[in-house]
Amino acid sequence: MVIMITSKQSHAGDPFFTSRGALPKVVENDEASFKTKLGKKVKSFKDALFVVEATGGYERQIVKWLQANDLDVAIVNPKQVRHFAKGIGHDAKTDPIDAKVIAKFGEVVQPEPKAIPCSESEKLDALVTRRKQLLDLINQESNRLKQAYGSEVKEMIRESLESLKNQKKALEKRIKKAVAADKKNARKIEICESVDGVGKVTVATLMSDLPELGQLNRAEIAKLVGIAPIDRDSGTKSRKRLTQGGRSYIRKVLYMATLVATRRNPVIQVYYQRLLAKGKLKKVALVAAMRKLITTLNYLVKTDQLWEPPDSFKQERGAA
Repeated sequence: MVIMITSKQSHAGDPFFTSRGALPKVVENDEASFKTKLGKKVKSFKDALFVVEATGGYERQIVKWLQANDLDVAIVNPKQVRHFAKGIGHDAKTDPIDAKVIAKFGEVVQPEPKAIPCSESEKLDALVTRRKQLLDLINQESNRLKQAYGSEVKEMIRESLESLKNQKKALEKRIKKAVAADKKNARKIEICESVDGVGKVTVATLMSDLPELGQLNRAEIAKLVGIAPIDRDSGTKSRKRLTQGGRSYIRKVLYMATLVATRRNPVIQVYYQRLLAKGKLKKVALVAAMRKLITTLNYLVKTDQLWEPPDSFKQERGAA
């Protein structure tokens, strides 16, 4: 069962379960409409997987309502769905067509249902999302300041930047408190914070945007973040491997954490310096260090153990 969300409406596509009675094809995207138009009818879909395309937050209301009614919901990446549509010959794009394509995508791919978040996790998600927005706004205003003409306009942009940066500082304090209050992920948080170079903001981002941490193997977690080298060979040609795709915001936060780790984490520091000594470009070495850091975190969470530097590094610390 698929529901495709727009800002004002939800479009249902139901090509596989017509024997159970049809759901309304269009429903207003609010809880009152869900209750009125879907309330009784969804009971016949208890064993179905509802597939919802991510739409920048518009999907949250229907996802929350479906989960409250004990229904399994999977949120899928719209880019993957679009590629899937082209792959099966659906170039046209309308809301009813998209709904049917998402349904077919769900049938073929069988995405995992989204876990029901606790209130602490929801609060942390909201704070992390707001931090992303503030970073984007700060970047936009910084770029405008470089291009602005006239002292009055520049002063206004500087005031705006100062306000945004103050909001970011205040928000990061709230994020630290939210991380400490997250009882559901307490052990996972403890493990991540035990690794030198991994701070509260990085931990909050991992808890919010990478719930798969500890559930995948090293290759899968690296690919999910977008730091796994992808082969691009064809015939006798062997091209340089690239890292691409994945969750960009996690990659940005992990990049900053890795910069710190190359100075404060003895394992990452030695690994990074060894790659540079081999002649690797700094950017290539740093991406490799990012991959080592996230795979280390993934392994620690999976095996439920705190990070400790190897004995050789402990001895060096003691000597220092």
